[in-house]
Amino acid sequence: MRLLFIGGTSFVGRHMAARALYRGHDVTLFHRGETGRDLFPEARHVFGDRVRDLSLLSGETWDAAVDVCAYVPREIRQAATVLSGAVGLFCYVSTTDVYEPTGAETVLESSPLRGGSDLGDPAAEDVTDETYGPLKAVCEREAEAAFSRVLIVRPTYVIGPFDSSDRFTYWARRGAAGGEILAPGPPDAPVQLIDARDLAAFTIGLVEGGATGAFNGVSPAITFGEMLSTCLAADDAAPTWVDADFLRENGVDVEDELPIWGPPEGYGLSRCDASKSIANGLVLRPLAETAHDTAAWDRERGLPPLDGPLVPSREKELLDAWRARAR
Repeated sequence: MRLLFIGGTSFVGRHMAARALYRGHDVTLFHRGETGRDLFPEARHVFGDRVRDLSLLSGETWDAAVDVCAYVPREIRQAATVLSGAVGLFCYVSTTDVYEPTGAETVLESSPLRGGSDLGDPAAEDVTDETYGPLKAVCEREAEAAFSRVLIVRPTYVIGPFDSSDRFTYWARRGAAGGEILAPGPPDAPVQLIDARDLAAFTIGLVEGGATGAFNGVSPAITFGEMLSTCLAADDAAPTWVDADFLRENGVDVEDELPIWGPPEGYGLSRCDASKSIANGLVLRPLAETAHDTAAWDRERGLPPLDGPLVPSREKELLDAWRARAR
């Protein structure tokens, strides 16, 4: 197949492009060249900014396009002006954040989505924690309106090697370093994760099969405690569970400084159903393998030990304060 990637050199796109090349496809990567300029010499690289330079793709056709980096609806509309008649299938990598938080115990691909009304300003383009999900939901609708055949993949937290976001990477690094680890409670909070390599294999498989419609790119939910225990590679690593309200009272922005943790009001979006995707080819590797590979990649980066959101001195200070409060 002739495949076009908009993006394709940074984390999720990198793994998807690698999978497509492994499968023997003819790959074109349209990207700015800011990351991965030297990756994938067997692929064709077209350097440009999707906001200004998509015309560089005019006059060509592909069996499918995979868009991994559209965050605002305008970017989908701009892509459609060049690609709507040039690709047989348009695959948009979205997010489970598009779902309306209804409190349902199970979130299906058919569950209600957020919309433009969630943005306040329908023309908003600032991507924040509050606008990210609604903007991606509107992007999905723009894609469905502009392209005749559309595949939408909605991943949850994507993890694994080459993830520079320091979300799961922080816990893999911290678990490998060992010692007492500050863990935000409760340990039974639900989380959903997917290795970028599994997401890539699944997505490229769907593209190869000509699938359309929406698919949750998720693993079945586990608890935060199960996730953290999988990251405890050092023999002396042990979590101490600290109440999130206590952390906030002591100046910790829990969501940012202790990544992947979320408050109870967000638990619903960690209960997305994986059954449709598993039935359509999603294969999930053990989380322990992802933790091991992520920690190994992280060491190769050569960052200072425990470089991350919560530095060791601050972590110890908070743990001491937590123990003192409990006395």
